[in-house]
Amino acid sequence: MSTASHMLVPMTDFVIEYYSHEGYADLHTLKVMNNYANFLKMLLSLEMFVPTDQLGNILKEPKNYSDWKSLSHNNELDENDSPSMLDEYKYYNKAESKRLFDGFEVAYNGFSVVRIVATYNKDIELSFNKVEGKFQHYITIESLLNFDAVFLSKTALKKIGLKT
Repeated sequence: MSTASHMLVPMTDFVIEYYSHEGYADLHTLKVMNNYANFLKMLLSLEMFVPTDQLGNILKEPKNYSDWKSLSHNNELDENDSPSMLDEYKYYNKAESKRLFDGFEVAYNGFSVVRIVATYNKDIELSFNKVEGKFQHYITIESLLNFDAVFLSKTALKKIGLKT
């Protein structure tokens, strides 16, 4: 699929584009389409956009994380790694790998509200109510289609069943 496949698109566009590249509807194609439909219906959570801990609290990026991450041997997640000084980096990396959308950052993290914005378009802004545990004005992934461009992460593409 094209680069546009890395963007969130309406279901009809997804089906037409995917089918035009595959040329026929086999079992795999139908499974991918079903996966995408279910993906669009998922309820939004903060961890889809930014790294969070198990309780949904935003994680602060560890010092020198980008340098640590740039070393190729640090990009592999190993569930059986023994505890070390680098646990904070690995924990953050694991949380980061769960994100379904690329290019979002925390603009404000207050007592009851978190505001996140897309780094590539500051007009794309979401507010998360910590007390209610949900986003204001957006409920499902499909509701994000109101924005011009929302980019899917490798994790999202894998969840849908697309090759990365």
